Amino acid sequence: MSKATGTGTGARSSAPHGADSHDVIRVHGARENNLKDVSIEIPKRRLTVFTGVSGSGKSSLVFNTIAAESQRLINETYSTFVQGFMPTLARPEVDVLDGLTTVITVDQQRMGADPRSTVGTATDANAMLRILFSRLGKPHIGPPSAYSFNTATVRASGGITVERGAAKTKTVKATYNRTGGMCTHCEGRGKVSDIDLTQLYDDSKSIAEGAFTIPGWKSDNVWTVGIYAESGFLDPNKPIRRYTKKEMQDFLYREPTKVKVNGVNLTYEGLIPKIQKSFLSKDKEAMQPHIRAFVERAVTFTTCPECDGTRLSEGARSSKIKRISIADACAMEIRDLAEWVRGLEEPSVAPLLSALQQTLDSFVEIGLGYLALDRPAGTLSGGEAQRVKMIRHLGSALTDVTYVFDEPTIGLHPHDIQRMNDLLLRLRDKGNTVLVVEHKPEAIAIADHVVDLGPGAGTAGGTVCFEGTVEDLRAGDTITGRHLDDRATLKETVREPAGTLEIRGATANNLRDVDVDIPLGALVVITGVAGSGKSSLVHGSIPAREQVVSVDQTPIRGSRRSNPATYTGLLDPIRKAFAKVNGVKPALFSANSEGACPTCNGAGVIYTDLAMMAGVATPCEDCEGKRFQAEVLEYKLGGRDISEVLAMSVNEAEEFFGAGEAHTPAAHKILDRLADVGLGYLTLGQPLTTLSGGERQRLKLATHMSEKGGVYVLDEPTTGLHLADVENLLGLLDRLVDSGKSVIVIEHHQAVMAHADWIIDLGPGAGHDGGKVVFEGTPADLVAKRSTLTGEHLAAYVGA
Repeated sequence: MSKATGTGTGARSSAPHGADSHDVIRVHGARENNLKDVSIEIPKRRLTVFTGVSGSGKSSLVFNTIAAESQRLINETYSTFVQGFMPTLARPEVDVLDGLTTVITVDQQRMGADPRSTVGTATDANAMLRILFSRLGKPHIGPPSAYSFNTATVRASGGITVERGAAKTKTVKATYNRTGGMCTHCEGRGKVSDIDLTQLYDDSKSIAEGAFTIPGWKSDNVWTVGIYAESGFLDPNKPIRRYTKKEMQDFLYREPTKVKVNGVNLTYEGLIPKIQKSFLSKDKEAMQPHIRAFVERAVTFTTCPECDGTRLSEGARSSKIKRISIADACAMEIRDLAEWVRGLEEPSVAPLLSALQQTLDSFVEIGLGYLALDRPAGTLSGGEAQRVKMIRHLGSALTDVTYVFDEPTIGLHPHDIQRMNDLLLRLRDKGNTVLVVEHKPEAIAIADHVVDLGPGAGTAGGTVCFEGTVEDLRAGDTITGRHLDDRATLKETVREPAGTLEIRGATANNLRDVDVDIPLGALVVITGVAGSGKSSLVHGSIPAREQVVSVDQTPIRGSRRSNPATYTGLLDPIRKAFAKVNGVKPALFSANSEGACPTCNGAGVIYTDLAMMAGVATPCEDCEGKRFQAEVLEYKLGGRDISEVLAMSVNEAEEFFGAGEAHTPAAHKILDRLADVGLGYLTLGQPLTTLSGGERQRLKLATHMSEKGGVYVLDEPTTGLHLADVENLLGLLDRLVDSGKSVIVIEHHQAVMAHADWIIDLGPGAGHDGGKVVFEGTPADLVAKRSTLTGEHLAAYVGA
């Protein structure tokens, strides 16, 4: 049989195949956010690291341009019917995008904080375990749903009409049963909420004397206090503690009942259901601070007494394999569970055991073996969440895929970064393109290709400053190149503590009865490998009586109308300054109030929904995207209208409000704090939805700096910070301590460790191998002893 020779060339042509010429992703004319007509070629099947100062345009290029366009094009391959159920994506601002492959994005967005979501449900592990127990569990209690805490047991019966032919109908009795594993008491949440009645009212007083201590419940409010006083069910002049059993029942739990108060028809219901509807059913993050504080005081969560926090019914807990129930399996550390599964030998479920084993081994390999499958997904840090998302890709057979990572080393101890690097290289070596946004020198060092954006942030960034190898970057004259080999030095002298914060017998999560004294009036760094117990020690064990201001990495809630000016309270003094100079109302200078352009309602753009096609946002023709009515823009302050002020960067506004006619001390103070935390490049009106995780944390820090707390707790404040910005952060921490504050930082960055006055190192490992204080003392002592993993890495970092 002869071989086809095509067009007359030999069967084995030495000429390169045309398909092999597509070896780059070509971006031409990218203008998303602050990108300035960026054109670049990114090599395929290589590991490319994108770096640059915060706000330089890295995410705009990688996520908002390359990844977004790939996702949009993939969505367009589905039928219009299917597209109707998918999020609609607009085409990025770019002239040409060639050579794209399927993009898998692994970002640092935290997993949903729904109480029903756990590490097991967020991966395939729980589903496989449920099938395993439904096949091998003794006694057998039912299908996989019988082991699911998200599935309730349902029973129903009744008559159904069956049509047989034109005239024949028959009613038959049918029953329906579904066995679920949900605990009926806590409804699969593992915890039950209880309301602390002492936070709702003072039972020594009567309603008429102002017994209620609920925010906003004033005695003259007929909708709240008035309805209880005038309902006729209660004596408003009798102290609550002297109510009869029936009065107490009516007061706290009565079902909604129509009553007439002062001639007005109203609905009376017990205090508990009323509080649950008016406060507890709302998003806590969206509440005003004093309302949120009340809810946190009034509502307590306790472990469900019936399922002991396992979320599962008694039946699901009774079925076991080798004396282990599914609740026991989910409570194990994943590395221990992997060993248990390895010991199960049952040919009938061999493929299932193999798949489950592979998933559990991936957890261990990626450094998350210390987690348990029943760990709530909302409690994972940004770095842990990102690594959990990586698990499904590690054993994937896909090749020629583009993987996009957003700072995968977040939350990793220096000891663990090498392991993450190995995983990235493995993905590349399978024939994939790996794009990584990163700041850590250890992660930049493994890149095949580096793209450095900048030179500055915001409007001062958005250009490609450098492309090439790591060696060339080192020799180049960019901010990243100059700082790549920066190494902090140990302090010659450390601050003497002004007192101590005592923690005694801490047992939260994996802590082992820890006793530790945290120095006050100093910069204290809590460190240790991921999962060693750092957050448990700080967030779970610091006495509540202390004035603690906690700045963590939870996302900021806000719509596209929210911006740094509204979030920090900066807009209030600005509006008042405009109103005072022009003799008008402050509300005119709010795009969410009286000053809003009526055409776009103050949004600045008109959103047109095109169903399954990407929606279109066009600038409002009336206000030209300025968001305000034309007459409002006639009012000036220091020669600028309100839209021009909101378009200023923090640095520009700091100068503008610092002197002259626009001199506004209250605004200048807030702008100073924003500049202090390294956000001088942000514009005042930039939507919060466009900020990175690190920018959001620093925005929260700037807001909290005005609070009067004596102890500041920061959770990895170097997240998203360029090497050059870490030095500025250290200066800010020093200023906080020198002003009389105590600063406690949970951190892995060696520069922050070296700069500390005191280090508390937890470990020696993660999970049940951690939970102990393995070192406490000065950084110099830690380096000299080298008795812990942290000590070894810090010594290598400072060159000791």
